[in-house]
Amino acid sequence: MHFLKYILGSAFFILFIAACNLEKEIDLDLPVYESQPVVECYLEPGKPFYLLLTKSASYFDPFPADITGFLENIQEKGATVIIRNKDKEYLLAEGIYIDFQTQKVFNYGNTELVPEDFDNDFELEIRLANGKTITSATKILPIVPIDSVVVEFKSAEVKDSLARVLTYFKDANLSAENFFRRQLHWNSLTDSIPQQDFIATDRFAENGKIVFGTGYTFPEGDTIYNTLYHISPAYFDYLESVFNAAASNGNPFGQPSRIISNLDGDANAIGVFTGLSYVRVMTIVKR
Repeated sequence: MHFLKYILGSAFFILFIAACNLEKEIDLDLPVYESQPVVECYLEPGKPFYLLLTKSASYFDPFPADITGFLENIQEKGATVIIRNKDKEYLLAEGIYIDFQTQKVFNYGNTELVPEDFDNDFELEIRLANGKTITSATKILPIVPIDSVVVEFKSAEVKDSLARVLTYFKDANLSAENFFRRQLHWNSLTDSIPQQDFIATDRFAENGKIVFGTGYTFPEGDTIYNTLYHISPAYFDYLESVFNAAASNGNPFGQPSRIISNLDGDANAIGVFTGLSYVRVMTIVKR
């Protein structure tokens, strides 16, 4: 009798679970997607002027079978791109430009080198083929040096124990809030996704000192690349919105995240125009 009650109870439980696992298709009436110009431009002292100017595509568009054709179609062609600094004007010509260090491709460029100017604004002006404009302004911030990189092994006695890496640096300016991006690559700068890639402010600094750490994950003999970017508030906001958008992608309960840009003009563009200054330290994990 008890056995029969168990069987009936189990059957009822299974039916209840099955009934809760119903699926129903819902048709959503989405508004027509309007493409926007997208700008990415990073001014790095000592490197050429590069800018990527494309058009956004709908999230719900089918994945293109012809990747080459898709990449060709999303380019904003025929634009006039000018960057000004002090009394000099740089015209960025349309073409194909490759930054082999970052493995990024751009479609507007000028082979003159970005000057190391930490005092004056850089101004961007883009006139699209349809006559609409995109404008922005930014500064290149001075680098914040890394004071030291400390390797600590979990156990001094165990030969094959793993190590963590602690990166120390001092706040750039105690009288104002500063913003940073920290990347940590494992063994390769170009062939690996960063083990760490996040943004932070100096609000948590203690007596002007900041430390970024890792878990005990690195074997002896590995190579660690620490990169510390000193970034503008506008670039911080842009990155934060991009990271939030990536985090909510595919999450049915997440809210869509708007990309925060520092672009003006009547073209309704999204993206970023910013200076890029950083310091990088390579460390071999050893006792």
